[in-house]
Amino acid sequence: MIKAVIFDLDGTMLNRDESLKRFISSQYDELHTHFDHIQKEDFCTRFIELDNRGYIWKDFVYASLIQEFNIQSISQQELLNHYITNFHTYCVPFPNLISMLEQLKKLSLSLGIISNGKGQFQMNNIISLKINTYFDTILISEWEEMKKPNPRIFEKALRQLSVKAEEAVYIGDHPANDIIAAKTVGLKTIWKRDEYWPAPSADYVIEDLAEVPLLINNFK
Repeated sequence: MIKAVIFDLDGTMLNRDESLKRFISSQYDELHTHFDHIQKEDFCTRFIELDNRGYIWKDFVYASLIQEFNIQSISQQELLNHYITNFHTYCVPFPNLISMLEQLKKLSLSLGIISNGKGQFQMNNIISLKINTYFDTILISEWEEMKKPNPRIFEKALRQLSVKAEEAVYIGDHPANDIIAAKTVGLKTIWKRDEYWPAPSADYVIEDLAEVPLLINNFK
């Protein structure tokens, strides 16, 4: 019997691609006096390329932008601080996020999040999405001093939710860090399809978060 559902954050509940596009467009506009010699499209496109879907931290991204575009009137640290301070205000959820969580809570399921990333930065994003109150445990790699695909972070979530691996479902978008890692620990898995990644061997595949409650009923 399924008693808990554990989620990844970026690419699963948070539409990070769209959020990042909105943020970097706004950052260019807000700090445009430092970028007058750069076309907005060039600046935004290069930022997204360097970001590598969040797998490159922004200190390197901004250092590269400063060098490539010869930006002289604002520092790497100032740009990074602006990102850290403001990104959460541009967070975009995937459709049906809140209604899906509401339905899961009505099924008396415990809910958790396991997210790689910086602690307070990711927590700010979770709060911005207005979903923090739905979750019984939230594990963020920086604060836990371990990250996916390390099985110990999944095992800690299970302990905090007081469930066995076979009583939990994990939902994520990354084939290795999410699906393969969760399956290794013994969790049921749902892959949120992302065309960027090759399809892993998950128990189920979804296109939309609205599909989750029905699938959980299937597991149960």
